[in-house]
Amino acid sequence: MNPGEMSKILDEVYMEKRVQCEKEFPRQFVRRDADLGQWADIEPLLAALNSRQIKTRADMEQWLLDLSELASCVDEEGSRRYISMTCHTEDPVAEEAHLHFIEEIEPRFKPWWQKLFRKYTEHPCRSNLNGERYAVLDRKIENQVRLFREENVPLEVEEAKLSQQYQKITGAMTGWFEGKEQTLQQLGRYLERPDRKIRQTVWETITTRRLQDREELEEIFDQLIAQRNRIARNAGFENYRDYAFRHRERFDYGPHDCLRFHEAIENSVVPLAREIMEERQNRLGIDPLRPWDLNVDPEGRPPLRPFQGSQELIEGCQRIFGRIDPELRRHFGFLKEKGLLDLESRKGKAPGGYQSNLSEVRLPFIFMNAVGIDRDVRTLLHESGHAFHTLACREEPVYFYREAPIEFCEVASMGMELLGSRFLNEFYGEEGSRRSYKDLLEEVILLFPWIATIDAFQHWIYTHENHNGEERRNFWLDLRRRFGGIEDWRGFEDGLSYLWQKQPHIFLHPFYYIEYGIAQLGALQLWRLATKDLPRTVELYRYSLSLGGSKPLPALFQTCGIRFDFSRNTVETLIDEVAEELRSIQGS
Repeated sequence: MNPGEMSKILDEVYMEKRVQCEKEFPRQFVRRDADLGQWADIEPLLAALNSRQIKTRADMEQWLLDLSELASCVDEEGSRRYISMTCHTEDPVAEEAHLHFIEEIEPRFKPWWQKLFRKYTEHPCRSNLNGERYAVLDRKIENQVRLFREENVPLEVEEAKLSQQYQKITGAMTGWFEGKEQTLQQLGRYLERPDRKIRQTVWETITTRRLQDREELEEIFDQLIAQRNRIARNAGFENYRDYAFRHRERFDYGPHDCLRFHEAIENSVVPLAREIMEERQNRLGIDPLRPWDLNVDPEGRPPLRPFQGSQELIEGCQRIFGRIDPELRRHFGFLKEKGLLDLESRKGKAPGGYQSNLSEVRLPFIFMNAVGIDRDVRTLLHESGHAFHTLACREEPVYFYREAPIEFCEVASMGMELLGSRFLNEFYGEEGSRRSYKDLLEEVILLFPWIATIDAFQHWIYTHENHNGEERRNFWLDLRRRFGGIEDWRGFEDGLSYLWQKQPHIFLHPFYYIEYGIAQLGALQLWRLATKDLPRTVELYRYSLSLGGSKPLPALFQTCGIRFDFSRNTVETLIDEVAEELRSIQGS
């Protein structure tokens, strides 16, 4: 898809927004012709909200609705520009539009936002609102008021610009193989080939390419750390970690809970993960196991190739959703119909995958880098779980409640991966379905140590402010010894030392990773419930998604029929069940 085509799709989404808003969510406060990419159109709306007289509870509720409408419109403008930039990192027009928003709109918007938040927290009519309905909103706004410092606004702009540079650099990474230039995601397909020499050649190509930019990425990260430390100090925190926990609204757990979770993973999951890798090594009949041996089928079978082209991927996943629940199939069909999917990998496209909200029209957009491998199916199931979450709470009028805490958002996505795993025969025969299901469960096990590694790495980084690059790499290697596998990196020590640079969250979303571990425990509980009663599990799942962020995190888990608990006992119990399921698959 070229930049012009993507622009056309976004324009069509925007025009569709006009139609949808007229029919479903008409603008009541923001002018229909307002340009939310221009400050001259935004500021008068903010000023009007700030000066409005509020005398009754009804006045306050209407004020919140108007505030929500404005927030939705501005948020969508930013999202559309971000989508365009990540789809085309080499397009200067898309880059300029994104940078204009983060440099010219967001910095001006934030101080006004705080004025409005203070107006809310200090207004006597606030006490007349329904306490149960607005308790979560009160906590959220009070927290933002406490954290805001005007001097942090320009620092956050610089942080966003540095993050964009990381995406631009990594989006441009390609390598040559079999006579053609390919993205690193496309090259990753060859790591599933039975021919070990091909795997090694490709792995070395990928690793060498990543290392070419290691110094520039290291410099960007040093600047990000400096900016984040300044932001934390300005807000009155001893370190950025403690600031990040409050900024991410982690009201129900803290740093020490995460450290205990790391220990639980080390004691209960790492041994099983290494056992899985030892079994792989034995089945491959090699010694030692090398990094290019981690994706190939240990039985020497050809790689699973579930689809050719994004259309087959879409159609197969739509059939899976239909077997889980007819309503989910309709939702996914709606995304397809409206062109809200950009799935295939290509040069100049940012790596990774995400689901972004178009907040005014209240629709999701799914971005990923599909190359025709088994993991792509899981990625689309995952991001579709996020999309179903967005669609489930479209009717929620309060903008701040249309997104749940990340720990539960990831239950929606990881849970959908596991719910969909029962119907992989939409892509494969019996043997392929069993292989894919086994790979998914093994991936669940292997992901936990990686989550602990990434999270523990960031805990150390932001509580050791004056560390240098060498100390950072040494600590990374210590973590790999603690949580890593059995593969042998001899001869490629630099590749291991800088492996952390490939994890976008470290650059783009600091401390956003432990959520995957917490949510995976929730998703495994859903998986367990679904084996007994799928319709009831889906019913609870869909209802809990419809609540958005209107309830506290533990209550959202409870509504879904699962527990918000990541203690060692919970980890051990669920991991034992996965291990038993893997033994069952192996024996079948």
